[in-house]
Amino acid sequence: MAKVFNPSNREAKMLSKIQSSKDRARRHVIEQTKNVLEPLCNAIAMKLIEEKLIETTSKQDIQEQLEGSLKKLARADEFEIDYHIAPIRDIVPRPNIVSIYLTAFVVEQLINHRSVEDIYGSDDEIYYCINRQVTKYVPQ
Repeated sequence: MAKVFNPSNREAKMLSKIQSSKDRARRHVIEQTKNVLEPLCNAIAMKLIEEKLIETTSKQDIQEQLEGSLKKLARADEFEIDYHIAPIRDIVPRPNIVSIYLTAFVVEQLINHRSVEDIYGSDDEIYYCINRQVTKYVPQ
């Protein structure tokens, strides 16, 4: 028979503090993204094109779409964020929320944009390309 785990009051408080600190850090990163929205999206669009992960007819369109996605992330609640990243949440063990959100956006929605001809590379290659730019502009 399986053992039932009933945390004590002290353990429950500790788990609650850990979870709330994770949530606070997550919100902090999202808030910091608002301050560097335009240069961040420009850098991400440029790198995706330079590394030949996206083939496009207009870098400006890609940049605008990324900005729109980050603005949507800033307004989204926890459920919407988790729902959006659900298909790819396991590509890295501890993903940056902004990077994983943008990766999901690129893989699932940007591929259908009129100025995107094709998207190359795997999900993790796209994630790491985006994450390198995000960590430059939004340190954790």
